[in-house]
Amino acid sequence: MAKISVDRENLDRLLANSGSRRGTAYQQTFEKLAQTHLGRPVDEIAALLKAAADQARLGFHYKDLYEQAEAIHAGRRYALKVTVT
Repeated sequence: MAKISVDRENLDRLLANSGSRRGTAYQQTFEKLAQTHLGRPVDEIAALLKAAADQARLGFHYKDLYEQAEAIHAGRRYALKVTVT
């Protein structure tokens, strides 16, 4: 499980249902990859997640992204603890 802190004003960068007009939220990318990349190589998924996290300016460590990629690869649920500041 990853832990991340997100400023309240930037929460829309993370959540898919935020109604943001600033681009695709990270959660949307994660959900899309979970639907389309089951069984794909973990490194491939991790690279896509890193690009999405970088675009959303979210502070995930590569270890967190790799764990998320492993969950997508295996079709497992993934928990993310978010602290809103």
